[in-house]
This record gives sequence, structure tokens and C-alpha cells, in this order.
Amino acid sequence: MRVTGTGHASMRIDTAAGSILCDPWVNPAYFASWFPFPDNSRLDWATLGQVDYLYVSHLHRDHFDAKHLRDFVSKDATVLLPEFPTSEMEDELRALGFTKFLKAPNEQVVELPGGLKVMIQALTSPTDGPIGDSSLWVEYDGVRLLNQNDARPTDLSVFAELGHVHAHMLQFSGAIWYPMVYELPQSAKTAFGKQKRERQFDRTWRYIDDLKADNVFPIAGPPCFLDDELWQFNDIHGDEGNIFPDQSVFLAEYAKVGGTNGIVLLPGSVAEVTTEGTTTTHPVPVEEFFANKVAHLEEMRERKRPVIEAEKASWRHPEVDVLGEMKRRIEPLLDESIYLAKGVGGPVRFDLVGTDSSGGETVESIVVDFPGKEVRPYADEKVRYRFRTERALVEHLLHIEEVDWVNSLFLSCRFSAARIGQYNEFVYAFFKCLSEERLQYAEGWYDEHERAVDAEDITLDGWVVQRRCPHLKADLSRFGIVDGDQLTCQLHGWKFDLPSGRCLTSVGHKIRAHRADAETPAPAGEAVS
Repeated sequence: MRVTGTGHASMRIDTAAGSILCDPWVNPAYFASWFPFPDNSRLDWATLGQVDYLYVSHLHRDHFDAKHLRDFVSKDATVLLPEFPTSEMEDELRALGFTKFLKAPNEQVVELPGGLKVMIQALTSPTDGPIGDSSLWVEYDGVRLLNQNDARPTDLSVFAELGHVHAHMLQFSGAIWYPMVYELPQSAKTAFGKQKRERQFDRTWRYIDDLKADNVFPIAGPPCFLDDELWQFNDIHGDEGNIFPDQSVFLAEYAKVGGTNGIVLLPGSVAEVTTEGTTTTHPVPVEEFFANKVAHLEEMRERKRPVIEAEKASWRHPEVDVLGEMKRRIEPLLDESIYLAKGVGGPVRFDLVGTDSSGGETVESIVVDFPGKEVRPYADEKVRYRFRTERALVEHLLHIEEVDWVNSLFLSCRFSAARIGQYNEFVYAFFKCLSEERLQYAEGWYDEHERAVDAEDITLDGWVVQRRCPHLKADLSRFGIVDGDQLTCQLHGWKFDLPSGRCLTSVGHKIRAHRADAETPAPAGEAVS
């Protein structure tokens, strides 16, 4: 099995029975904020795109590059389609010209012509990617590969049970806006960023240990930020709280925990994977490349500057009545929302910054009032969340009728945020569900999970707790760490106060717990006689 690195989470897998191109991303994503690093735009994509199969793990725009898929990937390719709850991915790919689809049943091995075997695991929580994320397992002639990209399954046993894996590709770096955009003192941002960076690596080590593959390939990050306004997000400034460490940092951190089987794929690197081992060739020496990272970034910044400026020029749509359009699009969804609206539990404010005719700054403040089920001008009240961004960005979202503001505005990092109280996942779940189809799915998912009773308990360090994390059902017997009276689920870093059961990371999601030497408490809602 030959694996050619094609940048970020992208790779081409070649076997005698066929070739698979995974997640090709070349063009800037999220309002021209994210670029692939190392740069992959100079690869021979006309050749790389002539494949038998295409696999796109999910709709995040650093995995689903519509322009590149349209221009460079063969429309004769059969799409290996994850079993997602909505038809959006298939619809978007058909609009780009793809006509052949293999709808892979979830977690079932499919044998393709020539003896090539694949299995796709689809994750379908409203918080998994833009309504869904997935991983691809491939086997040919006894060689097995898992492309986990940036999916976060609760465990990898479904893959391990299929036989020993020889190549494991997975994310290790950040792919979020936290904590950089929050209006906090720099010392607090650094402290929170350091914690997140450590959690990212801890989660990666756990996945690596679960699968015990022959070789580990760090992929799906980090992006680089070439706009001058975002340049500080690149991990080149000696900031220990930067959440975007690169592949060379991965190798150094992996070595600290005893890892010796890591392999970096630069764009153009080729790994020959066999049951006996892996040999890799690179277009340039890996250590030398990362030693010159700043120079590479500065060269990219100058080369891509016209691209960024052209993107910025396309955002402004002064003809859009922002308040009127937000009311038209969002209020019907608020009327239908039960779980998400209750979960947000208060008003969310958008401060939209523009300029007047004299060049002075203007700010229009609009509130999405979840309890009141309306969008209205800000009325000088306290709000749960506040976002401040350029008016042009929201004009553009409304102009193109974007249904996912998370997979556009928020991932762009082109905003600042403030909040009262804990992180609230329902805020972001709602703003990625600005369509009837997505909202109905998310409401149904939360309804199903609220009604489900997790009856199984486990014992961790003197505490009896429910086995499944209330957040996304991770197995706490594997991901749960108890420190005093606090439990941390290492899959996503969520924390719980065990004596009270209260979630310390977000509103809701109370955990069932009691000390092992104490009397078992009555189920919630029952009186104790």
C-alpha cells in the first residue's frame, strides 16, 4: 500500500486494486483565514486527482474543498460516502459533478473489486463536525490503514477487531477558535491555551495506545494563518499556549512519552506500507523543512496576499438588511427549537462593526433572544454570549444563505467573544443548524439522548460514576480521570464535580456519581424516605 502525502488531512492511497483520494484541501477556508501548511498548492493535482475512489470525511471546509473537488478530481471516481443523518454531503458532491456513490453502511466492511476492503465509521452527534464526522479503514493484501483524520470516536475497538493496523493517521493539533478569540487577559489566554494543548496531546496518546499501529502519522493540522490580522495564531512566537503545534512538535512530544514510530508526511512524501514495515521518501528533509518554518510562512504570506485581498473584496454586501434577514431566517428556527433554545437559555448578542461615510466606526448590536424566540435590536440587557465581528462577514453569510455559521464565521477566528458563566455547547450547535433539516435532526438527537437512561456504573478511584460521559457518551472506564473530587473525560476535556454531579465545563450534562463507600443515592426525581 502506497500513501502519498497531499497536505493537511489529505492523502492518496494506492493499491493494485485501486486508488483512494482522501480530503483534498488546497484553497483557503473560513473567510480566507486557514491555509494548508506545508503548502500543497504546487503538487501535480491534475495527476493526483485521477483516482478510482474519493473519500471526504466530513463537510468542514478544510476537508471539503468544493472548488478543488470540482476542478481537479475525476468525476469517474466513486465516492465512498459515510452514513450521515442528512443528505448534504451527497447533495454538494452531486452539484460538483460526481455521480457514482457507494453508500457505506456504518461500521461494516465493504469489499470492493480486486480485493480492496474499506470500512467507514460515521459519527453523528450535532457536535461532530458539521452534523457528522467519519474515519476510513482500508485493507489490501493484509496491509491495514486507519485514516482517523480529526474524528473523535469514543473508542477504536471496531477497527482493532479487524486485525492489526500498520498505519494510523490522526489529528494532534488544534482546530478551533478557543481560547484565542476570547476577551481575556493574555495571561489567562496562555494558561487556557496551554491546558488545551496538553489535552490535545493526551487524547492523541490515548488513541495511539488504543490501536497500537506499527506507524503513526500526524495529520489534519495545523492550518497556517497568512492574513496579517491573524498572523499571531501561527506557532512561531514562542507562546506555550498556542494550540496549533506542528508535526515537528508532535514528534518531539511523542518522544517524551516513548513514541518512536511517528512518520511525518510532507506534501509529496511517499510511504510504502507493508506488513513488514514502512519506508518513506520526502521531497525535502523533514527536519530541515521545519527548521525553516518561519521563512516558508513568510514566503507563503506574500504569495497568497492577492488571494486574501480578493476574498475580502467579495464579502461586503451593503444591500443586505442584516437585522431583517436574521429575523427572516432565524426566527422560524427559534419557534421550532425546544432543546437547543432551552440549552442556550438566554439572549446571544452580535456586535457588527462597520464604517460610516466619513470612515468612522459604527456598531450595530443585534440579539438572538432564545427564550423570547425572536431576533431584535439589543436593548441594553445582560446576555449569555457576545460576539463582535465585521458587519461584512455577516452580510456575506446572509447573502449566500449559509446554514452553518460555525463552519464559516467561528472557525475563521475573525471575531472576539465574551461570555457569562460556562461554555455552552448549545450556542454553537444552534448556529451550525440554520436550516430546517439540520435543526430537526439536532432536536431529535438531543431528545433521544435526554430520554435515554445510562444505567451502567463503574468505579473510578473511590467514586461510583455512570460509565458513559454525559457529554458525548465516551466510555469513562477508558477516558475518565479522577483527581480528588473532580472527574475529567479526556476525550474532549470535559470536567465534572463529583459530589454535586455538576458539569464544570458547560451548562447541563449532569453526571451521576457517589463515593464508593457511601450509600447509593436515589435516582433523580425520587424522594428518599
